[in-house]
Amino acid sequence: MRRSKLTRTVLAALLTLVLGAGLGGCAATPSPAVPATRTFAVAPAAVLEASQAMLMERGYVIRHADVELGRLEAVIARWPGYRLHLEIEAADGMNGEASDGQSRLAMTAWRGGQPLPTSLVEPLLTELSVRLDR
Repeated sequence: MRRSKLTRTVLAALLTLVLGAGLGGCAATPSPAVPATRTFAVAPAAVLEASQAMLMERGYVIRHADVELGRLEAVIARWPGYRLHLEIEAADGMNGEASDGQSRLAMTAWRGGQPLPTSLVEPLLTELSVRLDR
């Protein structure tokens, strides 16, 4: 009888440990999103405006765009649902000072709350480059 109780206790402890480890893996935080970056030879306001127009043409809904903050957030409703976050700032010139007419864009994408690799937003950055070169 005593051995039976000890066996049940050990099995219960092992079961708790296995379930805890299994469920703990599900609750792990996703890796942070890594932005794709590009530098443009135009002012930040022009980059934001061109980005907004390009994304709207592709079917994205602009949820937030602020020139002063240099931020734009867009979502697309078609499955599986994508969210883009753009941060635009004046690129550094000589001696760390902001350079007139140069911008640095950082674009991050998510699908279903999971960050997407930078290779998936590179085509958007390339299209934006072509747009800004016209």
